[in-house]
Amino acid sequence: MSKAQVKEILDRVLTWPDDRQEDAAKLLVLMEAQDDAGYRLTPEQAEEVERRLLEPNARTLTLDEFNTRLDRLLDK
Repeated sequence: MSKAQVKEILDRVLTWPDDRQEDAAKLLVLMEAQDDAGYRLTPEQAEEVERRLLEPNARTLTLDEFNTRLDRLLDK
């Protein structure tokens, strides 16, 4: 998105009702705060998040199921 497009959107926001303008301003302030938070995902973490989002209903294992699988892998 170009700077001109962003400016067009911001100009339109100024035509909105006051309460909607306030909502938009709050959202932008929150976005700025995120930039200053210092928390960032590594590329590997971001990739893992993407992978997990592709399968939102992934089956989870109970601790007993996990231990059983681990035992099989370790030939116990």
